[in-house]
Amino acid sequence: MTETRSATSSHDRNKRSRTSPATFYRQVAAELRKVVWPTRQQLVTYFFVVLVFVLVMIGIVSALDYGFGRAMFKVFG
Repeated sequence: MTETRSATSSHDRNKRSRTSPATFYRQVAAELRKVVWPTRQQLVTYFFVVLVFVLVMIGIVSALDYGFGRAMFKVFG
């Protein structure tokens, strides 16, 4: 499949042009206005869910580390 001349020139033109920092900032601000931010209650709930998940993962990794460490000392110690 080949590109037409108009598609190629349009692509090259877009590739060469740069956005000014002011335009970039305006576009970022416009995108952030579209974001649906969580409520305070949702934020607290998400925080505790993540905290519990991280603590559970720490417990699992710690238990595996302890178990493998003990096994290595029995095998090689």
